[in-house]
Amino acid sequence: MIPTTEEHLAALAAAVAGSPSPRGRTGARQISLPFPARVSEIAGAIAGGADPLGDAFCRLRSPKTRRRQGAVYTPPPIVESMIAWASSEGTPQRVVDPGAGSGRFLFASGRAFPRAELVAVESDPLAALVLRANAAALGMADRLILRVDDYRTIDLPAVDGRTLYIGNPPYVRHHDLPPAEKDWLTTTAAAFGLKASRLAGLHVHFLLKTCCLARPGDYGAFITSAEWLDVNYGDVVRRAFMDVLGGLSLHVMAPTATPFPGSDVTGAISCFRVGHRASHIRLRSVETPAALGALQGGRSVPRSRLDAARRWSPLLRPARRAPGGHIELGELCRVHRGQVTGCNTVWIAGSYPGALPESVLVPSVTRARELFDAAPTLSSTHALRRVIDLPVDLVDLGDAAQAQVRSFLRWAKSMRADKSYIAGNRRAWWAVELRDPAPLLCTYMARRPPAFVRNPCGARHLNIAHGIYPREPLAAGTLDALANWLQQNVCTSAGRTYAGGLTKFEPREIERILIPSPTSR
Repeated sequence: MIPTTEEHLAALAAAVAGSPSPRGRTGARQISLPFPARVSEIAGAIAGGADPLGDAFCRLRSPKTRRRQGAVYTPPPIVESMIAWASSEGTPQRVVDPGAGSGRFLFASGRAFPRAELVAVESDPLAALVLRANAAALGMADRLILRVDDYRTIDLPAVDGRTLYIGNPPYVRHHDLPPAEKDWLTTTAAAFGLKASRLAGLHVHFLLKTCCLARPGDYGAFITSAEWLDVNYGDVVRRAFMDVLGGLSLHVMAPTATPFPGSDVTGAISCFRVGHRASHIRLRSVETPAALGALQGGRSVPRSRLDAARRWSPLLRPARRAPGGHIELGELCRVHRGQVTGCNTVWIAGSYPGALPESVLVPSVTRARELFDAAPTLSSTHALRRVIDLPVDLVDLGDAAQAQVRSFLRWAKSMRADKSYIAGNRRAWWAVELRDPAPLLCTYMARRPPAFVRNPCGARHLNIAHGIYPREPLAAGTLDALANWLQQNVCTSAGRTYAGGLTKFEPREIERILIPSPTSR
């Protein structure tokens, strides 16, 4: 019997759990189940190791909806590898899954550790109903403590033995987190002497909460997106992994592995033992989830190298040597990402029905396709859209221009452009403050190498591109030669590839590209 609605799933889960159909927090009304004899078949499938109710949950909610909620369920082979590692580390008295979903990690732990107390924390009432049904079908209900709550708010009583923390902390982008939750993150990190970025996603919050709850001797394994190995917000995770959680090993899956169904992100498993300070950390890259095994092996990397590195993914690859006569691009140029508007429908001209002074309508590259089509040279701004780039001090405009701009700002407020996260962190909410024109522009995210384009027409750029700015003035011929060399020689392997083949180049990755030194020609 396959549930066709969330109400049906809730009623079926309640039937499997042996309780009345749920009401209240799930929003489900009392309904009758067709074919009640099939309930025992569902319970039997669960007892046999399947997760039919969790699978149904994932079918009923689209991948897009579940991604917003951080509800991405982990495939069994990955769960099995993490449980195998946990078993090799000892026997816990208690197992905690911070974002338990249908209980895949928790009940695999229950089978591996038959005497362990099982603590599930799950904020979604429907997922919690499914988890409770699974516990009943598996005969683990008497060992289960289910908290339908936010993991960041819970406390755990002390136990005599070790606690295993294991699971897939929910990935929710920072854009969807309210300011109060970001305040919690920065305050919590500061208590450990760490500095957290407000751009960090929900999985980082859960890792910091684990730092709060865990005690020396506890241990754990989490699977998350691998981006924290390299991005700026990931610094707090790297420091917490090393200095608070007691990091032991990292196992990173290749971008082609697609460990999370319906989500194009990479996967990294971090293994830790609280109170342990390793002199070396094992780093391992695998091609597929099946190659994870019991999370053993990997290169032994000195802690000092990890402490010094701003990005960790290069440490997974053999070090490369610069060929003779080559330098890093960053020695010659700085690379800066384009400006973020915070609300493109307002700040890219076209939606506003009124008039604006020409002086604030700035020709800009707003689509990556504009650079792909223009390569090797963007020779004219004629076909580009205009970005509305107002001064911080509107008094700098003349009287007539000020009247037009103030009318525009009233419209922009009606579109809530002043309420975006970006607008709230500007010197003035209305001032996009585009960067100066870059002599070279490049795309940074695609399923192909970047396009490197000369910009003699002086177009500005938004954050769909990076600007390449020479540290010292370079002749036009030198800039042309540099753009041509980059266009012909840079491949996707120099960037960071995500699941599905999407390759991203952060500014520092562009700066690390090896180029022939201009003085060696």
